[in-house]
Amino acid sequence: MSVLDSIIEGVREDLAARRKPLAQIQEAIDTAASVIDPLDTLLKSSMSIIAEVKRSSPSKGALSQITDPAALAEQYEQAGARIISVLTERRRFAGSLNDLDAVRARVRIPVLRKDFMVDEYQFFEARAHGADVVLLIVAALSQSQLNDYHQLAEGLGMRALVEVHTHDELERALEISPKIVGVNSRNLKTLEVDPTAFADLIPRIPSDVVRVAESGISKRTDVEFAQNNGAIAILVGEALVKASNPAQAMRELLGEDKVEQ
Repeated sequence: MSVLDSIIEGVREDLAARRKPLAQIQEAIDTAASVIDPLDTLLKSSMSIIAEVKRSSPSKGALSQITDPAALAEQYEQAGARIISVLTERRRFAGSLNDLDAVRARVRIPVLRKDFMVDEYQFFEARAHGADVVLLIVAALSQSQLNDYHQLAEGLGMRALVEVHTHDELERALEISPKIVGVNSRNLKTLEVDPTAFADLIPRIPSDVVRVAESGISKRTDVEFAQNNGAIAILVGEALVKASNPAQAMRELLGEDKVEQ
């Protein structure tokens, strides 16, 4: 069993334990905050940061305690983040829907529910908790699931970040005409990172699609490499949550780290 398979198995078990009647979820959707669409903002920016609230990861273990995810998200927003990504997977990432709720209540920019979306219930759940964007990992889904879940997300008013790691996955992603595609330099089946994925795949993504570079970004040169290959956004978690000053770390990544006099 690959790492990805193991994570998904746990996601399904946790989902079965918390699943509620869909009618109850629909009531929550009806009272949820209106969707904030990030698409125009991302397309008009030469480089945007999707800043992540992330306590732990399968590859690195514990990263940060993050006792107040909303306060961290607010720092990100004030430093110029375009989207806040919130991990809601419990077993490997120590996240929760409570984190999503807290962040959504604090910030005024779009929020991404970062999880392994493998059941249609999770999309209704994401919208009920105020998510504006959800993650679709191509490696975790069949083509019919990818298509159906993309349509479901958009039907609920949300955008989907469609994540790929290989040429085959990118071809599958482009078949559904996505608006946002993320190239993850980390192979989720082995957890190995290969930054050349940015050079191999990002240039193949159409220019009218938001092109996001994910994983392995910790310094300014990493951002420049991704940007030179066509990325107009980066998704960063570990480098920010481990920084003593996350806002300053964001500015350094964007090359905006000159000290004001």
